[in-house]
Amino acid sequence: MSLMLTIGLFADYQSSISQITPQIKKRMIEGNSWRNSCPVSLEDLRYLRVKHIDFRGKEMMGEIVVHKGVAVEVTEIFKNLYEMAYPVKKMKLVSSYKGNDWQSIEADNTSAFNCRNATGSKQWSKHSYGKAIDINPIENPYVSRQGHISHKASLTYRKRAHTNATFKDKAILLKNDQIVQLFKKYDWEWGGDWHGVKDYQHFSK
Repeated sequence: MSLMLTIGLFADYQSSISQITPQIKKRMIEGNSWRNSCPVSLEDLRYLRVKHIDFRGKEMMGEIVVHKGVAVEVTEIFKNLYEMAYPVKKMKLVSSYKGNDWQSIEADNTSAFNCRNATGSKQWSKHSYGKAIDINPIENPYVSRQGHISHKASLTYRKRAHTNATFKDKAILLKNDQIVQLFKKYDWEWGGDWHGVKDYQHFSK
């Protein structure tokens, strides 16, 4: 029986949803993003490939792992992002960075599932369930209650505004942007709405 569950083709947009194959499982375990103690099983996760536009304006196929319960809508969301020409610098499994969230952010990598605690907490992050996505994290940084930003490349994005027509500028997520409203339409919470801490890259459900 084929492991491929869904293939979508919307005009030029392409996406696929599949179960976690032995090859992807191997990548996730060796890449330290999943282990037996994680709060979600591999059977409840799905591997997605979605087409997106990168910061050079080129079409790319990205990869992401999410919970099976949100897999279809995530492909629909990225279809809309593609049609809006919203740029995503890169989309690789966090396993490519040995499950290290810091390194993934430093690479400005858009990712979802990663079996780890929430920032500054001993509780599982929603990323550990495959129900959170971090988008263009350099342009959309995590800002502590004290206003601290850990990643140097993100310091220029402390002031939240669109100022030019570059791909990097378009990647910035603001409260009234179509992208933020799109996620909210699917009942995803945005970290930019949080009080105190701000996590502009973060959408969760």
